[in-house]
Amino acid sequence: MSVFSTRGLAAVAIAGALGLGLSACGSDSKSDTSTGTTPPAATQPAQSAPSAPGTAGTPGTANGGKAVLKAGTDAKLGPIVTDGNGFTLYRFDKDTAKPSKSNCDGACATQWPPVTATGGVTVTGVDQSAVGSVTRSDGSTQVTIAGWPVYRFAPDTKPGDTKGQGVNGTWFAVTPDGKKAGAAATGAPQTSKAPTTSGGGYGY
Repeated sequence: MSVFSTRGLAAVAIAGALGLGLSACGSDSKSDTSTGTTPPAATQPAQSAPSAPGTAGTPGTANGGKAVLKAGTDAKLGPIVTDGNGFTLYRFDKDTAKPSKSNCDGACATQWPPVTATGGVTVTGVDQSAVGSVTRSDGSTQVTIAGWPVYRFAPDTKPGDTKGQGVNGTWFAVTPDGKKAGAAATGAPQTSKAPTTSGGGYGY
């Protein structure tokens, strides 16, 4: 074999080796780009939902001396008014509406606690224009409906009780418009549901 031939074969071999090397380098470059020079995204911490406003420490419906009047319905008496805790409210026939005046003091006011307010009245289902107030003999402010002072009845021990209805023929659950609830509104006779005591009874 000639020297030229030997040199030519060597040159071809070197060129082939260089070509394979460049090809391998190109493959590595592509591999680096496709697999992976960008670092993975950092995992973000989970976000907790914001707490609803006012769920903690929210003051009650009646606060700051406010009274609460709510219109409701009793199965036997029909429309009545309750306080913010669901206790039935009453009116007293010995009071007057024009002008508003309470005639229930002393022991009477112990059995029939007046609904008082120093910070206004919150109403639900009761006409705000029918709601007013009167100053009692002790200087406290009693809530009125259509001029009639309103009270609770001490023996009513749970919301919805109406034990004061018709007591001594002078006490009646009050309606949202200040009238007597139940049969009293139609003139039907009322019977006392509370015991009478020697001190004048719960009716006074």
